[in-house]
Amino acid sequence: MNAALGHAGVLLSLVSAAVGIAVLGTGLSGRRPALVRAGRIYGVLVLVGALVAVAAMEHAFVTHDFSLAFVADNNSRSTPLLYTVTGMWSALAGSILLWGVILAGYIGTVVWRFRHRAEDPLVGWALLVTYAVALFFFGLMAGPSDPFQTVAGGAPANGLGPNVLLQDNPLVAIHPPLLYLGFVGFTIPFAFALASLVTGRLDEDWQLATRRWTLAAWAFLTIGILLGAWWSYQVLGWGGFWAWDPVENAAILPWLCATAYLHSALVQERRGLLRVWNLSLVTATFSLTILGTFLTRSGVVESVHAFSESDIGPLLLAFFGVVLVAGVGLIAWRGDRLRSPGGIDATVSREGAFLLNNLLFAAFAFIVLLGTVFPLLYESFAGQQVTVGAPYFDAMTLPIALALLLLMAVGPVLPWRKSDATTMARRLVVPAWAGTAVVAGAVAAGVRGLGVLAAYGLAGFAFSANLRQLVLAMGAARRHGSRRWRGLVGRANGGMVVHLGVVVIAVALASAVSFAHRAQLTLRPGTSAVVDGQRITYLSLAEVRGGASSATQALVLVNGHGPLRPAISRFGAGTQAVGTPAIASSPLRDVYLTIDSLPAASNGAVGIGVTVQPLVSWLWVGGAVVALGAVLAMVPGRRRRPTDPVSALPGAAGLGQEPATEPGTAPGDGPRVDGPDGSEPEPAPEAPRPAVPVAP
Repeated sequence: MNAALGHAGVLLSLVSAAVGIAVLGTGLSGRRPALVRAGRIYGVLVLVGALVAVAAMEHAFVTHDFSLAFVADNNSRSTPLLYTVTGMWSALAGSILLWGVILAGYIGTVVWRFRHRAEDPLVGWALLVTYAVALFFFGLMAGPSDPFQTVAGGAPANGLGPNVLLQDNPLVAIHPPLLYLGFVGFTIPFAFALASLVTGRLDEDWQLATRRWTLAAWAFLTIGILLGAWWSYQVLGWGGFWAWDPVENAAILPWLCATAYLHSALVQERRGLLRVWNLSLVTATFSLTILGTFLTRSGVVESVHAFSESDIGPLLLAFFGVVLVAGVGLIAWRGDRLRSPGGIDATVSREGAFLLNNLLFAAFAFIVLLGTVFPLLYESFAGQQVTVGAPYFDAMTLPIALALLLLMAVGPVLPWRKSDATTMARRLVVPAWAGTAVVAGAVAAGVRGLGVLAAYGLAGFAFSANLRQLVLAMGAARRHGSRRWRGLVGRANGGMVVHLGVVVIAVALASAVSFAHRAQLTLRPGTSAVVDGQRITYLSLAEVRGGASSATQALVLVNGHGPLRPAISRFGAGTQAVGTPAIASSPLRDVYLTIDSLPAASNGAVGIGVTVQPLVSWLWVGGAVVALGAVLAMVPGRRRRPTDPVSALPGAAGLGQEPATEPGTAPGDGPRVDGPDGSEPEPAPEAPRPAVPVAP
């Protein structure tokens, strides 16, 4: 029953996507609005089919229907309920099903959100593109990646159970879905970008229509990546959180391009510049999500995060090529009409900083992409395996990361069009002193090393500059009669909060990587050792049994507190064991413990791995601040009321921007407030200054 219902759901989504393409294509090409309007219903049917398929799969897992090969391979009767439910995305075919249902959810939301623009060709072509993407993924489920394939020769009495690494931490219930929400979410801006090229509507309409969609996808992907780092730290037992693994890189590549786009989109909306660049970034972002899917699900890379080898790799690679050719081809076709009406007036300006920011992000993405695919290309052509490891990525990306921290400090205080030395000096003097004080304090505390001191100094500079912007925004909100917290919402101000979170992450990352101390201890019961000032005392071993698992735990004191319980755990009926670390976390440092070896019968000594890293907990705090900032950026800001004569004046201060009365500010570069749709209204025309000065 589950197999039949699941196949029916997949088939419904597949046929609905195909028919939707035909109906929309006919209506759009023949200019028949009724057909375009009718094409929306197929998006709803795609969603219905996907939900039916997911319901069938989850019912099969919960009822232990081992007649389905996927359930038999990834579930057992002893698997806890949480990991039974998450088993759907614990292997290849189920992960494609998760991709499909999330894509269908986005399509259904687009249909509902743009219901009042049902006959708009821009929306129609965008829906057609999403149907095409859905057709590909549901085609995979109907063919080589069928999650509802039945077991030949009768159902087994019990299943194999999920991978042991996927039933050791509840983050498995959150991390993959958030990553998929991010990856799949970039389908929507890509679809509208292609729609704008096909229709010839090359203004900013498609950007306005997808602004929050892009920001939401970016936020989901950001949180997913950070939770993945946390999961790696909590589960894998190596004491780290980022290893430049190919699958980790596959997630960060679209994030880098999307981050660049979120910055450069502001320039296009404000000045009409960078149109080709923005379309290229959106195309690159979506293309890299498909490339990441290929790397993760084709078996071409060996990784703890990757799925096993499969037959869908060539299909994913072909689809990646189609997406890339379609995007680049349409941009080239419309090249003449995409020329910007003007250029950047001055290098030292807000748009100049955004352009440099984009170039740095593009360089960052290219370095990561090269290091990720070079081993695959070299093996394909030379027949030999090579490895590109962390030293390459660290050395190549560190200068870019430091430059981005510098831009994070300078960019927000730059006015549009042009600036001057006096204005910049006045706006940056306090942040500059803050950064200098941070470096001086670090040196006095004994910190050495040019790279880490540069990171600390630039972080202090950037944190102070962005905090200054938020203080100005909250003060301006208060002067406008709003509560101060209104100065934190809107795209610009939420972006400042995101910057603060990124700075916190940068400091924590620099500290943890630069000052980590690792040691392997061999201790007998009751003995101690000191690692980086932390006294580690081994007490004894304990055997613990749970419902579906058993563990051998070492009871360990850290500075007399505890005990912590690093363990070697076993899940289900199998004998495969996995290390389970124990972490003593504090605001200053983490002490990370693992069992490296169990005692020999002769002396009872246990091998204990110890890693002491400063400020690791601030990585997760910074991630929470980034998530908060992304949410604040999606909240509508306060629109300046046209009837308010004061707010229309160039000297009136808006939320999150510098007062226009500051020296060096060009007309129109004054206060700007996010509108209810997240847009920044055009600057008000100049008006005669009143006799009574307006407070800045």
